[in-house]
Amino acid sequence: MDSNQVHITIDGIELSVAQGTKILEACEQVGIHIPSLCYLKDVSSYGSCGVCVVEVEGARRLVRSCMQSVQNNMVIHTHTPRVLAARKTNVELLLANHEMTCTTCERNLNCELQELAQQMGIREQRFVKTRKQTLPLDLTSLSLVRNPNACILCNRCVEVCKTMQSVSAIQMTKRGLSTKVATFADLGLGNSVCTNCGQCSLVCPTSAITERSSETEVFAALADPDQVVLVQTAPAIRVGLGEAMGMEEGALVTGKMVSALRALGFDRVFDTQFSADLTIMEEGYELIDRIQKGGVLPMITSCSPGWIKFIETFYPEQTDHLSSCKSPQQMFGSIAKTYYAEKMGIDPRTIKVVSIMPCTAKKFEAGRSEMDSSHTYWQHKGVVGEDEHFCDVDFVLTTRELSRMLKRVGINFAALAESDFDDPLGESTGSAVIFGASGGVMEAALRTAYEKLTGTSLEDLEFSALRERKGIREATIQIGDLACKVAVTNTLGNARMLLDQIKEGTSEYAFIEVMTCPDGCIGGGGQSIPSHAEQRQKRIESLYQEDRGKPQRKSHENPSILELYASFLTQPLSERSHHLLHTHYTKRSAWDH
Repeated sequence: MDSNQVHITIDGIELSVAQGTKILEACEQVGIHIPSLCYLKDVSSYGSCGVCVVEVEGARRLVRSCMQSVQNNMVIHTHTPRVLAARKTNVELLLANHEMTCTTCERNLNCELQELAQQMGIREQRFVKTRKQTLPLDLTSLSLVRNPNACILCNRCVEVCKTMQSVSAIQMTKRGLSTKVATFADLGLGNSVCTNCGQCSLVCPTSAITERSSETEVFAALADPDQVVLVQTAPAIRVGLGEAMGMEEGALVTGKMVSALRALGFDRVFDTQFSADLTIMEEGYELIDRIQKGGVLPMITSCSPGWIKFIETFYPEQTDHLSSCKSPQQMFGSIAKTYYAEKMGIDPRTIKVVSIMPCTAKKFEAGRSEMDSSHTYWQHKGVVGEDEHFCDVDFVLTTRELSRMLKRVGINFAALAESDFDDPLGESTGSAVIFGASGGVMEAALRTAYEKLTGTSLEDLEFSALRERKGIREATIQIGDLACKVAVTNTLGNARMLLDQIKEGTSEYAFIEVMTCPDGCIGGGGQSIPSHAEQRQKRIESLYQEDRGKPQRKSHENPSILELYASFLTQPLSERSHHLLHTHYTKRSAWDH
């Protein structure tokens, strides 16, 4: 037998596994699922819940399978009466101090604790509540809500924030019955270094961390006859919404999504992919300008708001490396309330822009004062006064929020016919589609930058080196006489490594793409729960499929974008583009949020 393998027996099944494999992982290999409320593959094996216990012959006590590695000739039993009784007791102990508000809870029917209680046949509370105090909700964040009363101290949120994102905005505090998850000095997420990425809400097994919902406000806007309510949908929604509505993982539901939004009552259904193409025009030309004129390099993408707050907070001296372009969400809002309002003769004060995003950080981004370009535009025209302030994007809904709204009004999503986006802010190219996957912004930018710099057509539009599922991918793209070295990364822990290279003066890149969440927006903190690597890969493949099926696959070929420049913006990086589509950043610190 290979010296790196050990022989074990699980419930009578003999097998060999790699040394260092956790018992829980070995059980999965033979089709036995071990329940756990604190284990998170490659992130956390805290062992606090005690639900994953198994019986190992020769061991005096039950073993926590998420923490114990296999040993040679180990004999494991996963569902003896002793094991099942211990698991049930541990879940009952968690329920004793849990707020029992299942029918009104946001995670009802999608809660790991609730599911385990059901599986284990728990029908009563045997144990007395030991935590008497009801703790206040943390409502300080524009993106997230923390409910410490629903927290089971699994530590997943703490670990994902520290290990994946290298932010450590939350931690375990106090001891014994007073133990809780909190921010520094218990000031709340909105007053911490939190980047609003929402990965904590994806891994939370209960409703202790959820997105800050805007469902009620959007329903009210849709019911107001004096409001013109426009909706934009991010690329990642079309491959995430289907799952939330009961379809297979990674289902490409673009046409059904459009029909569902119309049925919900939106006046116009537009696409954030339109403004993704617009972003590439501005960002691509900005990169060319920096390369040709000796501007600050490497230039780093600015589409991901969690990433923006991260660099502002932890590397404020490097914000000049960021592209000055707004994100596609914010570009859309600005254009919708200026160009579109003017074109259609709509009073901009009556327009409400709703974004459907896979991202909780987009809620924070929409509230940034740096993003209120449309109000300034109309103020300069003398149409609105300072006391009539409005922002470019009014409400942001996550994939989860939209799915709840559709279910609330009884829309049978799977049965819907497909329909197309409205014009002119609904037309997009394949370059815009792949924004939803890590590396997509880079590929889209290179498709345009290559052709604009060389004047020749780019034949192979897919950059395979940038599609590898690695923490940091790099490639050297030959653009005429220029060898352009680029890098792509996702998660803030990986981004930190690239920023440290810049800080040390060792970075060789001209252009870097950073996405906050694993595998990009398709793994965003607002996507359906649960979220895992295999599911994210299916979403990515669906985006690539839509890209290949588009009649135009390069942003500079989008007819609606060309018309926008011809009739309104004049050209990329023009003065009007600068005012409406570009922004500036805030140099924060750990004490200034």
